[in-house]
Amino acid sequence: MQLDEAQRQVAAHFDALKIELRKGRGTFVARFFGRSISTPKGLYVWGMVGRGKTMLMDKFFESAPDLPKRRIHFHAFMQEVHAARTAHKSDDVIAEIADGVAARAKLLCLDEMQVADIADAMILGRLFEALWARGVVIVTTSNQPPDELYKDGLNRQLFLPFIARLKEALDIVHLGDGRDYRLGRMTEDKTYLTPLGPKADAAMDEIWGKLTDGEAGQRIKLTLLGRKLVVPQAAHSCARFNVHDLTDQPLGAADFLAIAQNFNTVFVEQVQIFKAAERNQTKRFILMIDTLYDAGCKLVISAEAAPEALCVSGPHKAEFLRTASRLREMQSQSWWLKGATQ
Repeated sequence: MQLDEAQRQVAAHFDALKIELRKGRGTFVARFFGRSISTPKGLYVWGMVGRGKTMLMDKFFESAPDLPKRRIHFHAFMQEVHAARTAHKSDDVIAEIADGVAARAKLLCLDEMQVADIADAMILGRLFEALWARGVVIVTTSNQPPDELYKDGLNRQLFLPFIARLKEALDIVHLGDGRDYRLGRMTEDKTYLTPLGPKADAAMDEIWGKLTDGEAGQRIKLTLLGRKLVVPQAAHSCARFNVHDLTDQPLGAADFLAIAQNFNTVFVEQVQIFKAAERNQTKRFILMIDTLYDAGCKLVISAEAAPEALCVSGPHKAEFLRTASRLREMQSQSWWLKGATQ
């Protein structure tokens, strides 16, 4: 892929960091012997979805010096951190977790940093400080600038010192406006796939591959008000669900909002015509579409029938007319190109 000017500028920052890491390879060993060694500043690369942040970070990671390094999705990393907090019983759990992370990686690349959960917000400051103290260089990508992390979150004022510290410890680099390359791949694709069957399944897989650069994705959990919301597949700001994952569970508006806040594109598979008796499932589907619509999310869906035929009986029949209209709008090219610079 040929880089545009903004991407070349970001690539130059990555190249400069590689030089610093090569200079300092020996300093990581020296740190263990108690010598005070300065660690290169990491990078925080932010910009809109589809601008190539992950691609640039992955190229940097692959070509980074031969030192202990790790690349992981931010949510998967925080999932590991919360699991470790439960497992460790010491008085300073954060120090133990940081020791474990630093033992595995002196370069830690976190893809798609997004803070929408209070449990993550409350631990990040202490954890990052502990990692920096151990000489870990952190590189992360995000769709948001630091000042918008955990925006409107509960007790956000407690998170603000971490934002200030993040801006001191990392070089903040904006991958500026330009073409959304992934959306450019979608101009000829249908994103509402019907009827169900092998052809729709294959089309779903193909679109997933286009929007995730071929990544299969990984299972992650979002922590929400003390509960875990499972995302079966997550990659490159995309989340993929079977419809039963969303409609057969006791999920509500907060759950669907968490999905919308953490992912730009949502894939929902195997939507079947709702039976009159499936009142709760139908209502959850309506609420999910309303939430994704209001958030401006992109939607890829496979369904048994056209939107207008998905609910033709039962107590939500009339209400579903608006849902059908929104499903139509969300598959339009204008919806997919919204917010993208051509």
